[in-house]
Amino acid sequence: MNIKVVRIGNSRGIRIPRKILDRCNIEEQVELSVKSGNIILTPIRQEPRKGWELAARKMAEDSNDELLIPDVFDEEDPLEW
Repeated sequence: MNIKVVRIGNSRGIRIPRKILDRCNIEEQVELSVKSGNIILTPIRQEPRKGWELAARKMAEDSNDELLIPDVFDEEDPLEW
């Protein structure tokens, strides 16, 4: 497939067809690299909770994991539900 390089201000860019974006799982961001004179776009996969487990363990080790908002269920009788 041949596509045209277009001017975008002082830069240049290309338009990537939707079918190619879908096939390569490209959503919001890509990593751009150059290898042996070739431009390589690698999709950046968003991992919403990446690192949370490690951060929670660190907080517990540092005794920095206390509740900021009191637990509302401590004062209520669950049998009243």
